Amino acid sequence: MRRPTARAYAAPAAALAALLTLVPAAQADSTDLTAAAATVIEKVPYAMDSSNQAAWWTPAATYKGRGQYTYFAFNEPGSTAATHRPAVARRDPDGVWSRLPLLDKSGQQAEFADDNGHNQPSIARDGSGRLHVFASMHADAWRYFRTEAPGGDITDHAAELPDQGVGITYPIVTTAPNGDLYLAARVGAGADRRPGKLYRWDNAAARWSVVTTFADALNRSVYPDDLAVDAAGRVHLLYEWAKAPATGFRHQLSYLRYDPSAGAFTDSAGASVTTPVTPATSDVIQDLTAGEEWSIDNAYTGPAVQSAKLTLDGSAPKIAYRYRSADSGGNFRVYYAYPSGSDWVSKTVYAGGQTAAALGITWDETDTKRIYYVTGSGTDRVFVATQSADGAWTAQSAAPGVGADRLAVRRDSDGNDVLYLPDTAHNTLYYGLR
Repeated sequence: MRRPTARAYAAPAAALAALLTLVPAAQADSTDLTAAAATVIEKVPYAMDSSNQAAWWTPAATYKGRGQYTYFAFNEPGSTAATHRPAVARRDPDGVWSRLPLLDKSGQQAEFADDNGHNQPSIARDGSGRLHVFASMHADAWRYFRTEAPGGDITDHAAELPDQGVGITYPIVTTAPNGDLYLAARVGAGADRRPGKLYRWDNAAARWSVVTTFADALNRSVYPDDLAVDAAGRVHLLYEWAKAPATGFRHQLSYLRYDPSAGAFTDSAGASVTTPVTPATSDVIQDLTAGEEWSIDNAYTGPAVQSAKLTLDGSAPKIAYRYRSADSGGNFRVYYAYPSGSDWVSKTVYAGGQTAAALGITWDETDTKRIYYVTGSGTDRVFVATQSADGAWTAQSAAPGVGADRLAVRRDSDGNDVLYLPDTAHNTLYYGLR
């Protein structure tokens, strides 16, 4: 369904001027101010439900055809204040938006109960142009929708997935260079363990299969964060551990790599790993620190991990994550991590105040790593940090004049960062390009 051409976000004059002028920077290691990069901001022309907010999701996808296409999976308002209806907003290279609702078996738009932090959608486009959307699952049976062909309706295909009738949570999905998809999710709703599983969509055969249970341990629950596939087809996984059954505060952020050609898993140094890994056998990026406890108390105030994202420099993983340490004053600081030999090196990116559970990271030829984060308050809350040759981090507003309080980022094939920017206070979703 075609829609009017996208309208640029109508910000106040001062906010528009900020696109090309100095904005206050949220700093970590540097006190310099940096001119904000010219960021194109558009208001997506469809109403967004306030439940459209998460940290783990993969709600944006891009595709290069006659130009760059962008797909935003999001929650629209439902029939009541406590419900939502998943949909996809599609932006074509001419800036024209179209709306694609997710249709249930009756042909009506699917509707689900709100559950912030859980019932949010993830999307990917396969090599044949089919859109795949996973929506609104918190220990629920599969809620999976896809198109039969490019441009078709997005309909219920939940029966195609393995592990029928098993509770699924935190589905994250990405496209491999050969057009296959990889999906990671937490599977099961047991009180004493909730493992992480990896699935593959064979694009040529149009079929899903289980790769393996990649992480599992007694009295532990797995929280998938992100995944990416490098040019050689190797799958890079990022996940956290928590005390079972569930908690808002996790520990031992970990990494795992899967090589489909060998059917084998390795750590960041290339050493073989037997799956499912446990906390004791995982390649841990952020280990436990002083005072850190395994707790299912959602009022827990000690050290913990909460949200992380992954990008690749060739085949090398680069990580952004939030961690609350004993000396952080209760704030989740933002960190950058990368493998060095058999260990991980971690650097502080932002320690200037509280942050929200929302991160993004991309790898740019000029800036190298770009780390996106959201501050706990402020007029501008979405910032992007880059690192200079001397190691200092400098941050600038990534969306001047936009009150977004969550984010997701995808790098398109032209080398642009596509920003997915929900403003949950005003039920508005924004598209950004920088």
